[in-house]
Amino acid sequence: MSAQATISPTIDPVSQLKSRLKQTWMTGDYDIFSRYMEPDAHLFYRRVGAQPGQKLLDVGCGTGQLALIAARAGVETTGCDIAPNWLACARERAKQEHLNVRFEEGDVEALPYADGQFDVVASLVGAMFAPRPELAASEMIRVCRPGGRIVMANWTAEGFIGKMLKLIASYVAPNGMPSPLLWGDEATVRGRFSEGVLDVRCALRFYQFKYPFPPEMVVDFFREKYGPMARAFDSLGAEEQAQLHAKLVALWAGHNRATGSGTLVDAEYLEVIAIRGEKTATIFGKQAEESAPRNRRAELLADRLEEGAARLSDFAGQLTDAEWKTRVTEAGKPGRTVGNIVHHVASVYPIEVDLACLIASGQPVVNVTWAAVNKMNAEHAGKHGGASKEETLELLRNNAAEAAARVRRLTDAELDRAAPFSLSAGAQMTAQFVLEDHAVRHSLHHLAKVCEALDGHGGNPTVPRG
Repeated sequence: MSAQATISPTIDPVSQLKSRLKQTWMTGDYDIFSRYMEPDAHLFYRRVGAQPGQKLLDVGCGTGQLALIAARAGVETTGCDIAPNWLACARERAKQEHLNVRFEEGDVEALPYADGQFDVVASLVGAMFAPRPELAASEMIRVCRPGGRIVMANWTAEGFIGKMLKLIASYVAPNGMPSPLLWGDEATVRGRFSEGVLDVRCALRFYQFKYPFPPEMVVDFFREKYGPMARAFDSLGAEEQAQLHAKLVALWAGHNRATGSGTLVDAEYLEVIAIRGEKTATIFGKQAEESAPRNRRAELLADRLEEGAARLSDFAGQLTDAEWKTRVTEAGKPGRTVGNIVHHVASVYPIEVDLACLIASGQPVVNVTWAAVNKMNAEHAGKHGGASKEETLELLRNNAAEAAARVRRLTDAELDRAAPFSLSAGAQMTAQFVLEDHAVRHSLHHLAKVCEALDGHGGNPTVPRG
């Protein structure tokens, strides 16, 4: 009896893994899911650094949340993703807004683009999920022009989304790929970008997940709309599904800092900005500035100042005329309008930084009292009560940018210098404290008050607009 060899086809495990990942990301309804992430996508885009007329590639674009923002700003934008159904949604959104954006199916490990084709290669929690991270990094570098930027936002293992993903992974069999959360580790990122880049800068930031419904409904929303969570639940039996659901609700509830029936959770991510190319390359018109040494403390402090202003600006820019004119309760009675408060925040940035700079130079601040502040606020309300939304938001953006630029020039010694500060009962306060407690906190404090006022007047500021 003769033996006959059995020939079986070779199975490529990487191809199998990619196929499973593709099906995972095509599950759910990422279009609706991503709408709730758009406010902080705007904040991320502000730091991407793309200029009108430049070419930007959005890697792992989903339904286009980042690519559409870039296109609205006059950037020549291309988005690529492995999920064709969400690309179709992105094309429809671009069509409705009459935006010229290319959305193409593409794998970050083998991008279908020429070397150096883009000025900016950006990925908002997308490329981090590629199964072979070294290939993803090399491809993003390859398609970026010398002197251009690779900008990423990656969830950290210690942050909220990292905890959620690890919780889900404890119920699901491992897929054999490195943890995506390694992209949130600065040392790992520097290793992956060790070739072909001039500089890598990393900063820990927070992404806000804000929903007008309680944590249990947020978990149900993720389970229905977010592909990885939907697939995880589908792979479990009824008992394990109930266990996972209960643990996820507890996780969201434990991190929820919203009042009332809503949900507000801060999720830590690592922002990565890698500069590709030669030291002599012009980087967005700032040849020397990009490679010049900076004070990291001052840089991060200025970033947070700008972030607070950006959150207020983005929120206020979406308000209706009626909401803009809504009065906010102050000292138990109707006070200034929302628009007047936003104008107030914009107007005091120069003053707040002036005070901090006086402290930084060792000079005491003794003549600024809360009575004087209240008088100034009342005079401002009378003088600028009719300021339009357009001029107010322009003032907010310009003054915040100028204030941040001044903060970035401060040294560690200046930030640590203390002097008597009359708004703190004459106590010795450092310049950094003055900046933290006034210029950084101010915009976020008033944003919270505005949200509270609009909720009380029938507004619904937690729902994404647009």
